[in-house]
Amino acid sequence: MPKIGMEPVRRSALINATIAEIGQNGSLDVTVSQIARRAGMSSALAHHYFGSKEQIFLAVIRHILRQFGQSVAERSSTAMSPRDRIIAIIDASFDQEQFDPNVVAAWLAFYVKAQNSDEVARLLRVYARRLNSNLVFQLKEIVSDDAACNIAQGLASMIDGFYIRHALQDMAPNRQTTKALVVDYLDLCLLRHQNN
Repeated sequence: MPKIGMEPVRRSALINATIAEIGQNGSLDVTVSQIARRAGMSSALAHHYFGSKEQIFLAVIRHILRQFGQSVAERSSTAMSPRDRIIAIIDASFDQEQFDPNVVAAWLAFYVKAQNSDEVARLLRVYARRLNSNLVFQLKEIVSDDAACNIAQGLASMIDGFYIRHALQDMAPNRQTTKALVVDYLDLCLLRHQNN
């Protein structure tokens, strides 16, 4: 069995530590020293692997987006219809890994960071475009092009909205109820547009 070098292990530890620190602080106002301490290494080593705090944050975004993409792909591989593939996207959005409180805090912090970081804004635009295009592509198999675009916007807004609610409110519905509400919205929209 091939040996895994220390660099990937340490990079992963730093990414996970960054997510935990952001979750604990509720913002990106964390230091490389805090991240490194949580990962069990020196801040010099963290700088060696990433170069700067900004680069660590970008690695975290890429990591979260990669996990989301893999989750969508896994769920979509067994989906039999366009509706099932849309449900796969919704399920991936509220997957236990993606909906972990620390990951939700990281998502929200990155949305704020995108206001003053071109690279963070670019990554989040890539995510938003990909989510929208995946939803629209599947919806166009079921409803008109205009309806597909409108329903996709509604679904994406609900997904983002529930992330905000979960980050800011104790009374937000649990993960399963949240998924069910988004699926209800999808089904109501499909019913309305299919009957027109």
